Amino acid sequence: MIINLRHVGLVVTDLEKAKKFWCELLDFKVEKEMDESGPHIDLMMGLESVSVTTAKLRAPDNSMLELLYFKSHPDKPNWDGTPFSTGLTHISLTVKDLSGSYKTLSEAGVTFPAAPQYSPDGSVKVIYAKGPEGILLELVEELN
Repeated sequence: MIINLRHVGLVVTDLEKAKKFWCELLDFKVEKEMDESGPHIDLMMGLESVSVTTAKLRAPDNSMLELLYFKSHPDKPNWDGTPFSTGLTHISLTVKDLSGSYKTLSEAGVTFPAAPQYSPDGSVKVIYAKGPEGILLELVEELN
């Protein structure tokens, strides 16, 4: 089912300070930064009126870290298992067939806040799932 580990998401309270730490101290490079909002992200996260800035950082070994700064859903500094919690939020996995994966995982009792969603640019189909001990997994099928 899994192709690779796509990225690790980290919610931050100060995006500029976080980028400075990861990029200037640890040699990550900002690959893409964007503001995200709208029905696709609300449904994917099971929230309303989400407004988040995401920064994808590429490590020297080509692995990726995603920094998320939630403007709409600020949180306390401790992890509590939500998509917008400060700290480690989710593990993103690339899958071959998201519809098939969604069906298989649903049948195994894995919970999802909504059905898979298409990104606004149509490049991916994506969904969040609750894994063991409440760990959030983001499953992504690349379409292009």
